[in-house]
Amino acid sequence: MTADNPLLAPWTTPFGLPPFDAIRPEHFPPAFEQAMRAHLDEIAAIGAHPAAPSFANTIEALDRDWSPRLAQHGMRVALDPAIFARVDALHAQRDALDLAEDQRRLLERTHLGFIRSGAALDAAGKARMAAITERLAVLHTAFGQNVLHDEKAWHLPLAETELDGLPDFLRAGAAEAAAERGLSGYAITLSRSLIEPFLTFSARRDLRQAAHAAWVARGTHPGAHDNRPLIPEILALRRERAKLLGYPGFAEFRLADSMAGSVEAAEGLLAEVWEPARRKAAAERDRLLEMARAEGLEGPLQPWDWRYYAEKVRRADYDLDETALKQYLVLENVQQAAFDTASRLFGLSFVPRPDLPAYHPDVRIYEVRDAEGHVGLFLADPFARPDKRSGAWMSSYRDQEAMDEPVSPIVVNNNNFARSTPTLLSFDDAETLFHEFGHALHGLLSRVRYPAQSGTSVRRDFVELPSQIYEHWIALPETLRRYARHHETGAPIPERMIERLLAARNFNQGFASVEYTGSALIDMALQRHPAPEGLDIEAFERDFLARTGMPPEVGPRHRPAHFQHLFAGGGYAAGYYSYLWSEVLDADGFEAFEAAGDAFDPAIAARLRQLLGAGDTRDPMQLYIAFRGRPPSTAALLRNRGLAA
Repeated sequence: MTADNPLLAPWTTPFGLPPFDAIRPEHFPPAFEQAMRAHLDEIAAIGAHPAAPSFANTIEALDRDWSPRLAQHGMRVALDPAIFARVDALHAQRDALDLAEDQRRLLERTHLGFIRSGAALDAAGKARMAAITERLAVLHTAFGQNVLHDEKAWHLPLAETELDGLPDFLRAGAAEAAAERGLSGYAITLSRSLIEPFLTFSARRDLRQAAHAAWVARGTHPGAHDNRPLIPEILALRRERAKLLGYPGFAEFRLADSMAGSVEAAEGLLAEVWEPARRKAAAERDRLLEMARAEGLEGPLQPWDWRYYAEKVRRADYDLDETALKQYLVLENVQQAAFDTASRLFGLSFVPRPDLPAYHPDVRIYEVRDAEGHVGLFLADPFARPDKRSGAWMSSYRDQEAMDEPVSPIVVNNNNFARSTPTLLSFDDAETLFHEFGHALHGLLSRVRYPAQSGTSVRRDFVELPSQIYEHWIALPETLRRYARHHETGAPIPERMIERLLAARNFNQGFASVEYTGSALIDMALQRHPAPEGLDIEAFERDFLARTGMPPEVGPRHRPAHFQHLFAGGGYAAGYYSYLWSEVLDADGFEAFEAAGDAFDPAIAARLRQLLGAGDTRDPMQLYIAFRGRPPSTAALLRNRGLAA
């Protein structure tokens, strides 16, 4: 079997790249089974080691083979009594072990990980903890698959006569989406890169309403793919797990191991933004209604109207035409801008490697180099596909480490841009590309000894700092002048358009802040619910929106039944606030470059690279202070969003 399964056979591909051209779905189950058996043999050997526990024969031995792990398998490791006894003994004598800073932090974080996984519980508690973890893994997977099912199942077919208001780039994307589904004409799908532009430009209010209804109904269709019954069970299991570990609830458990440190601190940040955001959104609504009334709209503004009239107001008040702007934002040029920015800041180069095997024809592979040689591999997967999860994200096929020998990272950026020829991006799309590339740099520039501390393996409310601070460079006039080129003529973006774009940066920020902050608030409310077992999720959502004063014409960015950050996995549960926490850091951090008068200031860029390279080897606040010279302030965030008094 090993000879026939590339996942179990030695890889001869360059740089340790997986042999994507040979891997098929049926190879994964036997590979997982064999890998887990081998892993448990290694864990048993560590636990039964005849020598007294030492950092090398316990902590390093664990980190040598700690990831990836599946939920049930991972709990068998986390709850192994022999392993925990050795880790606990080392933790008790950590002051006498003469450990380096990264080693001491790894020991403390490893011990904390065991504690938070239930290793100190009695036998009954461990058994229940394992059962909860296994059940949550099943529920998380089902939740994500249900959303994907709804996104694949729905499309809005459009005839030529139903394209009123749609710019050429959106018509091309809709034609491509129809062709991918074997349809003639045009189709709007629930890919964000199609649905949001459609809600922005379509002059057909009835079609906007139909598209919006499908977008917000994901996960709520009765039957086999309904996510509403899954949410109460997920919340109840999380709460039970937290209480087993001695916490009053899941949110308290999650926030105890974060930069924020407590539920009160996270909710305090959200509260600091919520009321100013609501006030600004109300003023924006009034301006949009003024425009809508002039065009004959009667009755209240609805959620499927906001983006449409916001675009009209943007054009009227800022003379900024999103369609005209997109003509200058060609995907390939924006990607090159992200590469060249990393070159100027960190001395990196990105060399195309079409000779290396990719897992899909869309994927482009680059070798990343610096003055010292090979850094890692970067994979770009930019386009939406019917079977591809929606959204945008960074992941890694291999993390950087140097425990036994130097291991270079293999990092991937996934976006879901609508394919067209050429592929033109909105400015939001361009910022998203830079955002995910910031995550990629966090993985690529990692310089740590131990894999558990590598790259993005940091606290949830710190991990968004590298991505969000990188967004600032796409908005620099010098970046736009060089890379924003008309897709037909190659002419640079007009200076007047840059000025209008930057002047409009705070436009619609009330909407954006309410949409995001509302989602973060409902996340915290759900994770803190005292009795989630019998939760009627739709009634809860209605009550929450009324209680918090959510503007009905805005609504949260994510409704619970398709909120994959929270329920298709546990990573952002009671942690969706972290984007805002990280924005405090990124806004405050970029002001260091602004104060220096040079967005590429070598000394500040060197400190930023040190922060990116440190992974989880130091406390994140210490890392930030070392970069910035002081703790962060929220003032820059409020100014950036136009919410400051």
